Amino acid sequence: MSKQNVNDEKIMALKFQIQEKKKSLKTKKRFSPLTNCNLELDGVKYNIQVPNKEILTALLVKLNMYRLSIIDLDLEDEYIIYGYSIDEWITDIKLKLEILKYEEEDRKLKRLELQLENLLSNEKKVSLAIDEIEELIK
Repeated sequence: MSKQNVNDEKIMALKFQIQEKKKSLKTKKRFSPLTNCNLELDGVKYNIQVPNKEILTALLVKLNMYRLSIIDLDLEDEYIIYGYSIDEWITDIKLKLEILKYEEEDRKLKRLELQLENLLSNEKKVSLAIDEIEELIK
């Protein structure tokens, strides 16, 4: 077996693994916020729709600290931030982070798939194109 064929086989196996990872990704959720997404905390305004993982994570930690204090002080029903409960803000931020994680993983898998596609030999690319055409004709 030639070196080219061995590499093509490895590439096809890796492409299969990528396809399996894509299937295992949870389906992308739609962002339907409970809040208006505009949060002011400690004098700083945040729009939680702006996709910045680090800021959203820091906000989540800070809100959770507030939440723990609210529970300790028995103020769950009284402490509202800009018209929404702490739990509603936390739910929205967690969902936004989950969506960002999905998008990041999806981009990574697509990038790897493209790299592998470019590494295939011309013969294998032709073979795959022919197989695809055969499937469409059936």
